[in-house]
Amino acid sequence: MSDGAATDRSGVMSDGAASARGDESRGPRTTRQWVILAVAAVVLAALCLVAGRWQWDRAESRNAEIDLVNANWSAPVVPVDEVLAGPGAVVPKDEVWQRVELTGEYVTDATVLLRNRPVGGQGGYHVLVPFEARVGGQDVVMVIDRGFVPLGADGSRPDAVPAPPSGTVTVVASLRADEPASDRDAPPGQVQAISTEQVLAAGPDGAAWAEGRTVGAYGALRAEEPAPQTGLASLPKPDTDPGSHLSYAFQWCIFAIGAISGYVLLWRRERGALRGETVSAGDLLLASGEAADGEGVRARRPARERRQTAEDEEDALIEAQLR
Repeated sequence: MSDGAATDRSGVMSDGAASARGDESRGPRTTRQWVILAVAAVVLAALCLVAGRWQWDRAESRNAEIDLVNANWSAPVVPVDEVLAGPGAVVPKDEVWQRVELTGEYVTDATVLLRNRPVGGQGGYHVLVPFEARVGGQDVVMVIDRGFVPLGADGSRPDAVPAPPSGTVTVVASLRADEPASDRDAPPGQVQAISTEQVLAAGPDGAAWAEGRTVGAYGALRAEEPAPQTGLASLPKPDTDPGSHLSYAFQWCIFAIGAISGYVLLWRRERGALRGETVSAGDLLLASGEAADGEGVRARRPARERRQTAEDEEDALIEAQLR
């Protein structure tokens, strides 16, 4: 029994000694290692701050767009020539979504379909029709996005495209800046972006008939008088959800703080360990056991002492009998 206990104790001592030697063999980090860790922490923090600033800028840009929609979407209707002086004019940035009124005629034969712009999660097309109007005493051609039609039976085009009102029409539309021209191919009579030049070019007669009379803007239809015989699905109000850009910006800042804080914490822990006393693995195990069990460990020590005293008494009795 005593041999087994000795074996166990020697085994624990040898394991503890090996662990202690392992800790000593690793040793503290060198200055070179600390410098490398510091550089890595700074680079990581800098990258997190760059990502956070990018998200912050996106949040600011998105908020500006929302403010513009809220200011202009329901603003009073104004004559189009108060915003667009004539051919070649572009819509000012602070007038985007402003409601304007213009009177003229739709060029129905030049109708073009805009692809890949679902509305309410439903696939379909926007119906783009050039509109000839008199603006500031000059003839102007503006593309009007009249609304939405769903996909047809074969998915390649709508089953039917309702015609706009004929003759003289008064249109109320929200002004939008021309979109950049798309470099993606589209079937005949269809486009991938609302770029006035591309829309007119996609018509059956090309864009020559409107040369010199176009503007750098298009209109999202809000109302037309007289009303058409068959209406299109109305275009929805622009989305004003700010998104998650601001929360992402704060998250990236927290990651940057975490990178620097992690380095400082690691440095302080190792410096504290170097200033502490040298202890064996057995001492560490004993200390952790006392911390975890509290009074229970101290309560078990007398039990071990009592078992040792009984063994001594038994050995003494055997020796007395042998005499």
